[in-house]
Amino acid sequence: MKTTSNILAGKLFDPQSRKLVPNQLIVVSRTTGLVVDVSTFSPDSDALLDDPDTVDLRHLIVVPGFVDAHVHFFLHSYAETSWVDQVTKESLAERTVRATIHARKTLMAGYTAVRDLGTEGAEDADIALRKCLSGPNAMIPGLRYFTANRAIVTTGSYGPKSSIRLNTEGIEGVIGAEAADGPADCIRAVRRQIGAGADLIKIYADYPIRSRLGTLSPRVATRSIPTFNNEELKALIDTAHAAGLKIAAHAKTTPAIANLLKLRIDSIEHASDLHTSPALIQILADPECSTTYVPTLAAYYAMAQRSGDIETDPSWLASSKSFRAVLAMGLGSVSIACGGDTGVFPHGDNALEMDLMHRLGAPWEWVLRWGTLGGWECISPRVVSSEGDNDVPFGCIHPGWAADIVGLAGDLESDFPKTLRRVEFVMKGGRVYKQDGKEVPM
Repeated sequence: MKTTSNILAGKLFDPQSRKLVPNQLIVVSRTTGLVVDVSTFSPDSDALLDDPDTVDLRHLIVVPGFVDAHVHFFLHSYAETSWVDQVTKESLAERTVRATIHARKTLMAGYTAVRDLGTEGAEDADIALRKCLSGPNAMIPGLRYFTANRAIVTTGSYGPKSSIRLNTEGIEGVIGAEAADGPADCIRAVRRQIGAGADLIKIYADYPIRSRLGTLSPRVATRSIPTFNNEELKALIDTAHAAGLKIAAHAKTTPAIANLLKLRIDSIEHASDLHTSPALIQILADPECSTTYVPTLAAYYAMAQRSGDIETDPSWLASSKSFRAVLAMGLGSVSIACGGDTGVFPHGDNALEMDLMHRLGAPWEWVLRWGTLGGWECISPRVVSSEGDNDVPFGCIHPGWAADIVGLAGDLESDFPKTLRRVEFVMKGGRVYKQDGKEVPM
């Protein structure tokens, strides 16, 4: 029995050169789920076309599987249900079932890997979901799923917050994230999550911690300020790094971002105030800086769109200004990954993040690089083995890399937004999940 399959790509996007390469033959191992070889083929090769193990994608643009570096599978669109109601009124069983649906929708949209940055009150369900999605014999249609388990916050800063028991974390025992205070407690929290099976650590480095002042002083209530002090941040980051894990930080304000960059955080999520500090952007652009910028434009855009205030919404304007300021530093100078904070808006529309990057002035070639290889560079473990489903490199179609392959109908150069969404073919790990625009039954 033949152990390889052939894929004929009329145009293949190479994220390293950021070019479309014509007439490429991709040989995939069915056994390992890896790319075996990539070479040029003759368009008139009858032998290849007659081979029953050949998938003809000459009519499509072939790209590496997309990567969303910031999702929340255990949340669904806030336009449907508020965050508080999801966390406090939807059962863990319901939220887990929803997460399986979100995983499937995301895969069908061409996303073959995601980084889930917190279960938001769904306890450790992401670790169990990862098991169901992983390996060659996955229980449900799945992608590469990297989990942060429970995000780490400071006491009193995060929700949900009871209106009766004001000094109690959470509501009826449900907490949105794990609270930790002081270096020793921060070390314990990181070690607990590593022991639970987290792929990475997520922290909230700033937040509107005085939210209870909302009716009296809305400006103070909505203002993000740093949460952890420097000793706590160092304990969190150093403990994660010592165990070989990366650590992602929610951070919008420049004081929080500055502290994180000094301590060599692996990724900064949101960073909406970056435009106010050219010096911080310069640090991000330093070749010695290993921090990835994940702007989550789609979340801000979706919330502004929902309020009907897209032209004046301060959060969206700040986020878009920061992204443009990073672009102005020079393409390729700052490490960027595409992560939409998907869950704030519907799963399956993950491409909105790449769409917005392009609308804000980024060339499509760079956006597609950030949405594929940039995702691997952001997510890739600090310590990589070669055994597991989530250990192989992805985001580029090269020999030895994961056979995560997507076929798009359209023209990336003239119609980038619509082409991103015309996903006709999806392969993850050498297995076809979508062909001719239709889901392939497992």
